[in-house]
Amino acid sequence: MENANFTDHFLIAMPGMVDPNFAGTLTYICDHGTEGALGIVVNRPIDLTMDKLLEQIGIPVEDDRLVGRPVYFGGPVQVERGFVLHQPVGEWNSTLKVGDRVGLTTSKDILEATAQCQGPEQMLVSLGYAGWGPGQLESEIKQNAWLTVPADPDVIFHLAPEERFVAAVQLLGIDVSMLSDEAGHA
Repeated sequence: MENANFTDHFLIAMPGMVDPNFAGTLTYICDHGTEGALGIVVNRPIDLTMDKLLEQIGIPVEDDRLVGRPVYFGGPVQVERGFVLHQPVGEWNSTLKVGDRVGLTTSKDILEATAQCQGPEQMLVSLGYAGWGPGQLESEIKQNAWLTVPADPDVIFHLAPEERFVAAVQLLGIDVSMLSDEAGHA
């Protein structure tokens, strides 16, 4: 676990997760290194829609597909800031490439393009992110707070929010009903 890198992995909250911010969540890790980790919770829509969010920040919406589309709780850090997970990565002002498949963009240009039907094909907009200090995520994984599995972007972009957690567990080849909050040692 020393040099483990969970970038482009899902974190699946175990049933014993006591932090209400993360109970029942599926988090996509966008960056993980010696400085810590950054992820976006991808299965917790909030009571705000894309069209309303864009209206609030002064971007006129020309794409009707954004009306009623949920914005997500991305995590408890910087909840006033928007984070956009998207495919393809594209060329935006401030994008972190997660592998070569997914981008995480924090600049307004992606939202402006999206409002005018020129944004990325797939996207998920969140307010806030999940952050871990150096070694913190590794420690939580050792304590059985999370299961990890290499991410499949289709789970984020092609499934309904309530289906994502179970789909990620299935990537591990196990049934969600087999999850227990007891630590097991083979």
